[in-house]
Amino acid sequence: MSQPTPAVQTALVVDDSPAARARITTLLQLGGWQVVQAVGTDAALRMAAVVDFDLVVTDMAMRNGHGATLMRKLRENGSTARFLVVAARRTHQVRTLAAHAGAVACLAKPVDPRLFVDVMRGLAPVLRRVEVEPAAPELAAGERARLDEMFVSALPHRLAMIAAGAREGDAEAVASHAVSLAAVSDRLGHLEVAEVAHAVADDARRGVLPQGRLMELVGACARVEGRRRRMPAAQATSR
Repeated sequence: MSQPTPAVQTALVVDDSPAARARITTLLQLGGWQVVQAVGTDAALRMAAVVDFDLVVTDMAMRNGHGATLMRKLRENGSTARFLVVAARRTHQVRTLAAHAGAVACLAKPVDPRLFVDVMRGLAPVLRRVEVEPAAPELAAGERARLDEMFVSALPHRLAMIAAGAREGDAEAVASHAVSLAAVSDRLGHLEVAEVAHAVADDARRGVLPQGRLMELVGACARVEGRRRRMPAAQATSR
């Protein structure tokens, strides 16, 4: 019998740069996380006092505090979150300080989406998630391109989670991951992926996990990845 797991994964993103917070937040939301942002260590500690976060992503050097100090205080206060550090100057000293404070990794700023996905994939087993659909403001062309890159980078991880749930016969997990994928796909205009992911979720809610439908989803995601790989050359010639 499987052990019960929390219904949603929560992350706290701490940085005094709005752009840096937004970048990390978007990457996490594309991975199905519920995200809260904080500016500086004091605000982060206040939030952590009322929410038991699963992950804390913090800048190392901020005007309103230091990432290493924040991580140590969170541990002293009983936090069991995993820590991930980002740093504009990723020196040996910074990496060592981050590791001693309990960080699982120290990434350079601005964070590379593919590297971020790889690091997240290597963390402890992913918990089951509920539906989390981020707000959908109007996006400029450049921002949409960046979000598309993040979306494509996260596709293999998302598909792996759905496939793992199907292998284990965990229809609830399949439905949750499929709904999350459908919501983000719909937001970014990848309607084929959204439609098939919704169908997978509907099947899973009925306790059905048809292999054919899962392969259809894999194919739809592969077509999105293929279009994305062909885009840079065309974009370069238009600049």
